Amino acid sequence: MATRDAFGLALSGATEAGFTPYSQAVRELQCFIGDPVASVDRAIAEDPGFVMAHVFKGYLFGLATELEATAVAKACHEVSLPLAATTREQAHVAALGHLANGRWHEASRILEDVTIETPRDGLALQVGHQIDFFTGNTRMLRDRIARALPSWQSSMPGYHAMLGMQAFGLEEMGDYVRAEQLGRSAVDMEPRDGWAQHAVAHVMEMQSRQRDGIAWMRANPEAWTRESFLQVHNWWHLALFHYDLGEIDQVLGLYDGPIYSVQSTMALNMVDASAILWRLHLGGLDVGARWAALADNWRKAGAGNYAFNDAHAMMAFVGAGLDAPALALLEAQRDAMRGNDDNAAFTRDVGHPLTLAIKAFGEGSYAETVRLIRPIRSISHRFGGSHAQRDVIDLTLIEAALRAGDGALARALTAERSMARPDSPMSALFVRRAADLSEN
Repeated sequence: MATRDAFGLALSGATEAGFTPYSQAVRELQCFIGDPVASVDRAIAEDPGFVMAHVFKGYLFGLATELEATAVAKACHEVSLPLAATTREQAHVAALGHLANGRWHEASRILEDVTIETPRDGLALQVGHQIDFFTGNTRMLRDRIARALPSWQSSMPGYHAMLGMQAFGLEEMGDYVRAEQLGRSAVDMEPRDGWAQHAVAHVMEMQSRQRDGIAWMRANPEAWTRESFLQVHNWWHLALFHYDLGEIDQVLGLYDGPIYSVQSTMALNMVDASAILWRLHLGGLDVGARWAALADNWRKAGAGNYAFNDAHAMMAFVGAGLDAPALALLEAQRDAMRGNDDNAAFTRDVGHPLTLAIKAFGEGSYAETVRLIRPIRSISHRFGGSHAQRDVIDLTLIEAALRAGDGALARALTAERSMARPDSPMSALFVRRAADLSEN
């Protein structure tokens, strides 16, 4: 008799010995805690023919957006291909193959079909949700989960993760009230759910509720930091609240502490580090040797694999004043644009012009920065990330317009930002600077 999970879904090639660590890996991923790779490796060791264990591991590495990790995802796919599998599991194998080979959108569509047929396939929902994030598919961040949620009940394992994902999707679609309600409910249900914690932080970021955000993040940090591989990103959210309030000492303290005191080489963590330092750089702050250490890690990571990462790597190279790796990154992007995977489009549409703009800003070519960024603002979601993460594009554009002395554009952009974020101290600062520019 086939082993089945708590939802009755068959797990081909699994025994109880392999299913136990696999279940642990699923829970760890749903909370973003622990070491799901180690857990699923134990499942594979127990049951080498456990197809979903191989697929699960492949997903973990395929979503890392790193070249070496992608190679592991491809290896997992190769191993899973000949293994016995149900129709649903075969779809997962196919989705992994597309993800590992850079066909993000095709993987997304396959997982969409899986969850239409099997809405309680929590792994398909979570991996699909992450793909929606990495491809900037805001509507599917909401709708993928919304379609499945009626089939879930609060007593089911992992229900908190469904609420947390739905909260983030609602937030990205601007439905802030319901997003906060569901995110808080998820955290109440499972305080260690780092994704739900972060969904509520996103709401407060977008509403410029800095003090509420600080209180939310400071209330129970042990819950969302302990053994959490999302903790750097959540510390980043806390830093954003302090940044908008102009509390730079707090921002630097967080950077030198939980954000980057352990100088991670994981792309997701380096993105957050770059994003913080670049915001400070835009404000004219000298962050000293921090840029050099971060740039060194970006240089080791390579470029051209995921456009969103490339833009953040360029921030570090510009901040550190490193021309050679900056030029090598641009060349890697040109190679990437000749490819036939989705990153070719991510890079062509948004990543390459943005990376050029960041380099231009570093060279003091502010009018060129403006010229490069303006056409991509409305399509910047195409290369992934959240509204909060992509806000750095608008911040760079506004600062470039101010420094270029373009009073008309600066007034327009700062008025726009004040409408979107009326309670933001930074919005008020930009308006004052634009007004001063007009008077001079």
